[in-house]
Amino acid sequence: MSEQNVNGTVAVENSRGGNGFLVLLRHGQTVWSESGQHTGRTDIPLTAVGEQQAADAGRRLREAFPEGFSQSCVFSSPLKRACQTAELAGFADHGVLDGIAEWDYGRAEGRTRQQVSEASGFEWDVWRDGPRSLTPTLEGDWVETLPSGEQVPVHAGPGETLEEAAARAKSAIDEITPLLRAGLYCLWRELRYVDK
Repeated sequence: MSEQNVNGTVAVENSRGGNGFLVLLRHGQTVWSESGQHTGRTDIPLTAVGEQQAADAGRRLREAFPEGFSQSCVFSSPLKRACQTAELAGFADHGVLDGIAEWDYGRAEGRTRQQVSEASGFEWDVWRDGPRSLTPTLEGDWVETLPSGEQVPVHAGPGETLEEAAARAKSAIDEITPLLRAGLYCLWRELRYVDK
């Protein structure tokens, strides 16, 4: 495979010998990604900056992949920010894969790392400690009012373990592997599991 990286965009040579290609696209900015709050399953929209980031990402993807992505091979998580990113990037006709939704941060949901560490009494790290290491007193449900005035429900339950998130991600990978083996180009929008 031949690749060229120009200004953060990877261009891929088309002569891939029948192997497909998977592109992962992170959603654009949200109010919580800007503030550093853990945003797992809370369904919040993109900010104006995030909307522009999504449109810009779409432009860069069209430059890197001028032939586009294969029919029925663009997927998003069911979360609003992921769907908005796909649509604003020019992929309105995308499928939804539940398995690529953001990690369920559980008791850390809606809180910054500093807030979580202060409430728990130790320097918490999501990768090392996971959501279930946090005090159950952080569990609860509330409604958060975003700067736009939109109100969103927040659920901070026990969350997912790293192993549960990995199994969910593997299931999603298994679901699209036949498409890649068939030589198709696929685009995913949201997955946030990295094997560390």
